[in-house]
Amino acid sequence: MSDVRHVLVLPDRDAAQEAAQALGERFGIVEEPRLVRDALAGEDDAEDAQWLVLLGDEDGRLDPAELDEFAGEWDGWREDP
Repeated sequence: MSDVRHVLVLPDRDAAQEAAQALGERFGIVEEPRLVRDALAGEDDAEDAQWLVLLGDEDGRLDPAELDEFAGEWDGWREDP
């Protein structure tokens, strides 16, 4: 993934994995999103980490508002990269 256009922030790994899988179904994303653990400062426990779902969108076809609503289904949100 050369150009990250969208970052979804999710509360845990399970939510990130479920959301990544559902992205293909809902938005027709072919390229698999990257999952990245985002540990909070000073936190070593994976339970206290947020997970990021990184999406490329070179064509700009994904609507940021729809992605934010989508991430909200897993108690997450969309951030600008």
